[in-house]
Amino acid sequence: MKRILIAAVLGLFAANMAFAADTSCDAKAAEKKLAGAAKTSFLKKCNKDAASATCAATAAEKKLAGAAKNSFTKKCEKDAAIAACGTAAVEKKLAGAAKNSFIKKCEKDAAA
Repeated sequence: MKRILIAAVLGLFAANMAFAADTSCDAKAAEKKLAGAAKTSFLKKCNKDAASATCAATAAEKKLAGAAKNSFTKKCEKDAAIAACGTAAVEKKLAGAAKNSFIKKCEKDAAA
């Protein structure tokens, strides 16, 4: 329960970051006329890169350096990936066991 609550709170934060990234990435994919697996792969990489850039910028704003910066950036990127899993589950209109299974697999894939 605590994990879901944390994911939900982080989801709200990451949703704002992800929304901007999704719009930009979707526009880039449309501009390149991508479809199917190529579009999916492109969007996944584009969104991950956008989250990385956002986390790096936040670390710079906090004036973090060295191990603290690396730790913060790694956690930030992981949290963004987990939040994206929750957002994807909502977009797919999943509920109950299907939602839990999807999120669990998504989080596992994000950690890898």
